[in-house]
Amino acid sequence: MAELRATIRRRMLANQWPFLLAVVIILSIIAGSVNARYFAIANLSNLLGQISVLSLVACGATILIISGNFDISVGANIGLSSVVMAMLMRNGVLPPLAAFAGVLIATVCGSLIGAASILFQAPSFIISLAAIGVFQGIALFITQGTIQTIYGQFETLGAVKLLNVIPLLFLIALFGYGVIHFILTRTQLGRCVYAIGNNQRAAYLAGIDVKRKKLIFFALNGFFVGCAAMLLLSRVGAAQPSTGTGMELQAIGSVVIGGAPMSGGKGNAVGTFFGVLLWGVVGNALNMMRVNPYIQDVIIGLLIIFAVAVSSLRVRAEKAMME
Repeated sequence: MAELRATIRRRMLANQWPFLLAVVIILSIIAGSVNARYFAIANLSNLLGQISVLSLVACGATILIISGNFDISVGANIGLSSVVMAMLMRNGVLPPLAAFAGVLIATVCGSLIGAASILFQAPSFIISLAAIGVFQGIALFITQGTIQTIYGQFETLGAVKLLNVIPLLFLIALFGYGVIHFILTRTQLGRCVYAIGNNQRAAYLAGIDVKRKKLIFFALNGFFVGCAAMLLLSRVGAAQPSTGTGMELQAIGSVVIGGAPMSGGKGNAVGTFFGVLLWGVVGNALNMMRVNPYIQDVIIGLLIIFAVAVSSLRVRAEKAMME
């Protein structure tokens, strides 16, 4: 019996998503009791569409954070790639080709951050911090700070809904989670993600080409960022250099809320999904309850701190059980 309790406790500590699901249900009940429109099909459909873009960004962030790396230039990367897509479409380039070009640019930008971090042996946090100015500067230069509108040219992804309820954007986001889950659990690359995040030197001594793998991690992150920019452009119908600003913090916060420690080595796609879902539910519930926007920022900030605290306590409890 004691062994069974220990097994259950280990499984609970290994996954944070049941706790997040419980919080989502409680928040939804509270929001629905305050405003019955919260459970309206239109609102729930809108919620799924809202979290779709963040989901893809968080997918890329999941791989980076588990491997012990960060990219805080995600928002600027989205701004650059989305305006390039929009400008190409405005100049007569077919939307699929323009979207491909934007995703390619985002992938290259993500790869360059990884390459610079490896080449200069500098923390990826610092390199990506510098990259924010570079990406935003290029976007501002090519657009001269103007909004690039493409209304009606690229709205299929953002407008289509399955059974008139589930947005196509959300289905694409679920596919992204599936890809990340498959990589982390079924591939050698996924095992390298955890190995490098746990102990980079030990991974190197075990024969893992750490530099090459890290470059692949950043390229994957850039690819997911490019896909997110594509979905955002289709949903909004316009882009500007500031598009995506702040999304990097939301993505990192979602991954951490999902149970991945900032030190790396742990985490999974399921936890990230529930972290993103919680983030979306909190924002939507606060809006439905008409909470002051400034207070919303305070609540969301406290939520991230709380999630970090829970994650830290969970890691400590795991270590205590191992000892």
